[in-house]
This record gives sequence, C-alpha cells and structure tokens, in this order.
Amino acid sequence: MSASNLPARLRVAAGRLLLPTVLASSFAGQAVGALLPAVPLLVASTVVGLAADFTMHRWQPSTAATLGKLHATVFVRQVVRDLLLVAGLIRIEDQDYETKYLALICGLMLFYALHFSCQALAIMVRRTRTLPVVTRNVDASALGLSAAPPALLMQRSGQRLLLFSLPSMAGLLTDAAGASAWWAAAGIAVSAVLGAVAVGTLALRLLPGRRPVSDEQALEWFEQWLADYRPTVGMYFSGGTSSAYQANMWLEPLARIEGRPLIVLRERFMVKQIASTDIPVVCLPKVADLMRLEQSTLQMLIHPSNSGKTSQVLRIPTIKHAFVNHGESDKLSSCNPYAKAYDEVWVAGPAARERYALANVGVDDKDVVEIGRPQLDAIEPHTGAPAGPYTTVLYAPTWEGWDGNPGNTSIIEAGENIVRALLADPKVRLLYKPHPLTGSVIPRAGAADLRIQEMIRAANALRATEHAAERPAPSAAADLAARTAELDRLTTSSFRASADDAERMLLETVPEPGRGAAVAAATAAWEAAHWASFPAWEHQVVIGARPTVYACFNAADVLVSDVSSVISDYLASEKPYAVTNTSGLPEQEFRDTFPTVRAGAVLTPDASGVPALLEAVRQPEKDPYALARAELKLHLLGPSDPPSVVRFNDAARDLCAAADQRRAATTGALAAIPSQRDASTVLESESVKG
Repeated sequence: MSASNLPARLRVAAGRLLLPTVLASSFAGQAVGALLPAVPLLVASTVVGLAADFTMHRWQPSTAATLGKLHATVFVRQVVRDLLLVAGLIRIEDQDYETKYLALICGLMLFYALHFSCQALAIMVRRTRTLPVVTRNVDASALGLSAAPPALLMQRSGQRLLLFSLPSMAGLLTDAAGASAWWAAAGIAVSAVLGAVAVGTLALRLLPGRRPVSDEQALEWFEQWLADYRPTVGMYFSGGTSSAYQANMWLEPLARIEGRPLIVLRERFMVKQIASTDIPVVCLPKVADLMRLEQSTLQMLIHPSNSGKTSQVLRIPTIKHAFVNHGESDKLSSCNPYAKAYDEVWVAGPAARERYALANVGVDDKDVVEIGRPQLDAIEPHTGAPAGPYTTVLYAPTWEGWDGNPGNTSIIEAGENIVRALLADPKVRLLYKPHPLTGSVIPRAGAADLRIQEMIRAANALRATEHAAERPAPSAAADLAARTAELDRLTTSSFRASADDAERMLLETVPEPGRGAAVAAATAAWEAAHWASFPAWEHQVVIGARPTVYACFNAADVLVSDVSSVISDYLASEKPYAVTNTSGLPEQEFRDTFPTVRAGAVLTPDASGVPALLEAVRQPEKDPYALARAELKLHLLGPSDPPSVVRFNDAARDLCAAADQRRAATTGALAAIPSQRDASTVLESESVKG
C-alpha cells in the first residue's frame, strides 16, 4: 500500500467505525444514567443512540448488516435501549412502581409481538408475490398482479422498528423527565397501534382475492403466452450485476433479425439491468421451469457469454445454440474451450477462425461461422487529420481480468503516465473511459482509476481559467437536458421505490408501436447534444451507459487501449490506434503474440511514444499503419459486403433451419418406435406359435 493511499484509507475506516462507536457509547451512557440515576445523561444517551441507529440504517446499511452478523441486530439494540430506559425509570421512582411499570413492560412486549407478526406476514406476502417467471415487454395483466405494499413494511424492517418505536421512546423519555407515567403509556399505545396497522395491512394482502395467481397458474399462463407469441430466435444470458453490458450490446442486432425474438434470463435482478428494448424479456430462475422452452417454437439462442447456468439451457434438444461472445480479442478468453459445447460459434472474421484452430480447444472449423460485428454499423469511417484545433484521444483501458496477468490492463503500470503525457499536450482533448469492471479484482487498478480521474479534473480546472470565454451558449446545456429527459422518457420506466418484480411486470407491458425507432432517433439527438454541450478543449471522464463506447469512437481521432475487443471494434473506423505493452515482452514479440497490435503503435509503460503517436494522427502522411489497418480490419471483421447485419441474419436463418430439421428427424424417429415395437411383438408371437 502506497503512503499516499494510507490517509484516505484511514479516513474511510474511521468513518465506518464512527457510528458503531457512537452506538456503543450511547448504551454505556444509558446504563450509567439508569444506575445512578442521572436523568439528563439517560435522556441524552437514548436520543443519541436512536439518532445513530437511524443514520446507520440510512447511510451505512453494510455496517448495520455487519452488526447483525454479530447478533447485535436492530431488534436487540432497541430492546436493550427500552430496557435500560425502563430500568432508569424504576430507579428514579422510589415507591409504587411495580404495577405501573409492569403495565408499561407488557405494552412494550405487545409492540414487539406485533413487530414479529409484521415480519412474518411480510415474508408470506413476499412469497405470494414471487412468481416463477418474471417478464418485461409482456402483457401480464392476466396474472392478477397489483402494486407492492410500502417498502417500510416489506423491506426495511430495521427502519420500521426504529420509526414505530419513536412514540414509545418519546413517552418514556417524557416520563423520565418528570412528567406523568401516562405519557409513557400513551406513547407505547401509539407504537402498538402503528404495529397493528402494519399487521392488518399485510394480512389483507393474504386474502384469496388479493393474492396473485399460484406458481402453477403462472407457469400455465407463460406456456400459453409462448404458444401465442411463437418465438423463433432469442438470446440467453446469465451473469453478475456488472455483466449486463455483455448482453446489451446484442440487443439492437437481435431486434433487427428476422423472426420473433425473445430474451431469456436466469437472474431476477438482471431483468432491470437489460437496457431499453422492445423485445420480450422472460426470466426463468429455476431449471425445471426453463425446460418448458422445449415445447415452444423457439428454434435458436445466441449466447454473449459463458456462465455456470449455460449448461442447463444446452440440455434442451429442440433449440440450437450459437456462441457470439461479447467481444473478440487476442486473449485466451476469446477461444475458451467451453465454446465446443455450442452447436455453432459465430465470429467476426477470419482472425477468430484461425484463433480457434490454433488454440485446438475442440471447436470444429465447420462449426465456426463468420458474421462480422453487426453492432459496428454506426461507427463512422476515418476522414483524415483532425478537423478542429484539438486532437481527441480516447483512452479506454480494459480491466485487470481474473488471472491477475499484468499484461491484461495498462491502468496500473502505465495509465497515469499515458494520461499525464496526453494532458501535457495543449492541443489534446482526452476522453477517458475505463472498463466497468475496473478494480473488481485488483484494488490497485481501482485506485489508479481514481487518481486518473483526479488528474483529469485538475487539468480541466487549469484549462477553464485559460479558456473561460470558449464555452457553449447556455442553450446547449438546456438542449442536452431536454434531450436527456426525452431519452429517459422513452427508455426508462418510473417505479415507486417499493416496487417489486410483480409490480414491474404489471407496469412494463407491451411497448407502444414505433418505440424502437423513436429511441434510435432520440439517442442520436442526445449524442449530438452531449458533445455540443462541452467546450472543445474540455477533457471528459466517460462513466456509465451514455455515451456508449461506439459514440466515443466517432468522437475520437485516435484510440489508446490494451489488448482487448475494443481494438477490434475500433478498427471498423480504420482510425489510428495504439496498444500499451505492459506484458514485459519485447515489442516485436508483443506484436507477434497479439495480431491485433500489428496495425497500431505500441506504447511502453513510460508513455514515451505519445508525442510520436499524436504527430502521426495530425499528419496522416507520417502514419505508417494506414494500409495495415485496412488489411487488419478485413482480417478481423470480415468483408463489408454483404453487411454484417445481413450475415448475422443469414446465420440465424440457417441455424433455425437446422433446428427444424433436427426436430423433424427426432419426431419421425419417435413416431417409428411404436411401429417397431409392434413388429417385434408380431415376430415374438409367431415364434411362440412355431
């Protein structure tokens, strides 16, 4: 750990320990205040502890979860808080307290009983609303769905307990301050009433007329929907929370394919991660329910990634499967042995075919189909030297990978040097777009990413003083805000904070006709407004879904990246690019090992080659790789005619035809079995007679 990171880490650690320390101190203060007794200390400690608990549940839920693992749950904390307060009240009064405080304790016990009842009912209601299938872009009104109960009752049990305890705590504190015990009784009564209302609200949801359909009824509805919709082609995806981009890049090509497309997911949370699309989305978490696809008209599925659950859908014999990957590069992950499990492997061009042959992982050459990259149609071609006063450089390092190979990403060893060299050129505008998974395996990568972002912010602050007058008119920002609102309206659904999967299914019904075209037009307008809203000299850190990496390709004059699929995709533009060599290999061996490098410059970790790279971009006659890029583009992505979209569609049509032939052959074979059995019976009978 570097010395520069130590203070920041200490501050983070201190921040996480602050609230637990305050909570522990408040309980100690309550205990001392109850034993002395000291009313001011008792009241102050109780208020501070309650406030700290609220704050922790609101801003540090992970800390609250950690305390729960230590059996210091919010329930335990609240019970201790109440008991210390009641003990203090008993100590304050010297006589006739048994009957009075016994009643108060009974009232508190009733309140806690209602709390547990509410918890149990919330679990039961949640189970009735958790259906075996989750959908998007499908009319699910026949399932009897309704809006979810408030999140306070269903999801936030700790906050509910603290909130409902406020009246009882207020009454007890008022009693401790010298008022009548009736204040304590009234406060406890109000808390109990709140608990009773919550219990009643949830109990009503369990009445027969208020429940959604049963699991079996939901599956019957799903099978009927499949029969009515009659899907033919689809995409299967399973993954983690940060992997949705792998599926999202195939949404548009899938939407333009012939047939009736379908998206099949396995994780419930992934339904919300899939980007805006008009394609019906179904999530089938259980294997047994997934197998119902066997009886559908679905003929083929494309697979953007491998996952542990992929083998489950491969068991369905009536469906053909094609691995399309979420990007192609020279890394070993682009020729994974798992690919042999699919019926076909769809690749961009000859380079990937050769890669599988050289890797010798069991994928037959006849099963490799070249389709190009249909996502790249929107990438604009190279037009020569930068037209404006600034050279736009896109630095898009990949992530560190699962194996910890230092050659996977440049961000750790070279990222800051590259950015520093680019920022030192007064005629460079930098677009920095880190991989979404940066820092997920190696914390040093995440730390380097944060330092790079800070460098860019500092450079922008310095440039702002020099170019204060060179800013777009205020109308540009207003136009971007309007475009953003329109795009959000078309691509996002508005839900209450407490909405669950069932409520989302009800609201995310069949899209309006023409929404896809409207989204495409709104996206193009947003991208134009986005770039126009920034001054030409301002560097940008691009994080999130917008703008896409392809939009950044169009805005850039040159790319700096690592050995990754970003290089292959960027070659569609034939613009100059550079690859950072952090593998430790000599340059020629690096080029020989990774063919995608052969048409670009190679940067060492010290970034000493950045000035020469910029010169070649600004003066195309000094660019030594222009012809090589055109050749490499053909090798990596295949021919431009027919277009990739056409080749993608043709491959899907051929695989669907193969699925039909297989299904027909299987049906014929099964139909022949009874006749063969009958013939055997006749022969056996004649043999017996003989």
